[in-house]
Amino acid sequence: MTDSLRLGTRGSDLALWQARRVARLVDDRLGLTCEIEIIKTRGDQIQDVAFRKMEGKGFFTKELQDALLENRIDLVVHSLKDLPTDEPDGLEIAAIPERADPADMVLALPGKLDPTHADPLGLPAGTILGTSSLRRAAQALVCNPGIEVRTLRGNVPTRVRKLQDGGYDAILLAAAGVRRLDLDLSGIECRELPPEVMLPAPGQGALAIETRAGDPATRRLAELHDHSIARCVEAERRLLELLGGGCHLPLGCLATEDESGLRLQAVLGEIDDEATRAEVSRVGSLAQDPETAAQVCFNALRLAGLTSVDR
Repeated sequence: MTDSLRLGTRGSDLALWQARRVARLVDDRLGLTCEIEIIKTRGDQIQDVAFRKMEGKGFFTKELQDALLENRIDLVVHSLKDLPTDEPDGLEIAAIPERADPADMVLALPGKLDPTHADPLGLPAGTILGTSSLRRAAQALVCNPGIEVRTLRGNVPTRVRKLQDGGYDAILLAAAGVRRLDLDLSGIECRELPPEVMLPAPGQGALAIETRAGDPATRRLAELHDHSIARCVEAERRLLELLGGGCHLPLGCLATEDESGLRLQAVLGEIDDEATRAEVSRVGSLAQDPETAAQVCFNALRLAGLTSVDR
């Protein structure tokens, strides 16, 4: 195994934070150095179209995976939630080293955030809410059908700046991204959303290291793998796979594990094309392995009769 590895990443502030974080782990625990190389993806280049209107999968991963397959880089650091479940031939997830808080967070202008028992999201009717996630939009509309959902694109600092500039009354973001970047949130009210209000995307908060399958140059990266985190995200991503969905699917889920077993909570939404009306079905399972946990939730969602369940 070489002493220096070529690490591919997107160029956003959050992607670079994640790449540097993994580079430090590789250096500290394996004694290897990483040279970071920035690669632009389709999702980075198209900023004026809502995700739900973009066709295909892998908006933030395909170009990185192509670079791996072409031997231009040795490893890629992904946000696991962005990584499709169908791994390309010749590639593998070598390690899932860590997971930050998977929760979502609502950020709002002063005076716009007032959670109550009847409205746990805490946004009054008429609030202009920014998100491009169908999952977030569906769950938010169920909490309060009177809000107005508008498309929000850009990297995390850009989205926060659009809120601060008054383009939105509130926005929804992953808590992990906000905290990793230690952003200036002056003039903004923030609240982390508990899972009973909003379930995160499958794998949200987790980092994934992708490499060429069987590559001797990167085999030691497996030493960074956290097996307990991997079991939880395996259940979440297996449910996503069973539903045949990518990032367009309004699926939220979260797995946790304790002495009683692996507990998977899931919510699947249906939302109209204009993101004005939504309904959701919420299910859960307790099992001893990720596959069973995912299968039980899948069967329950299928019985709920949502058209989002396409098998």
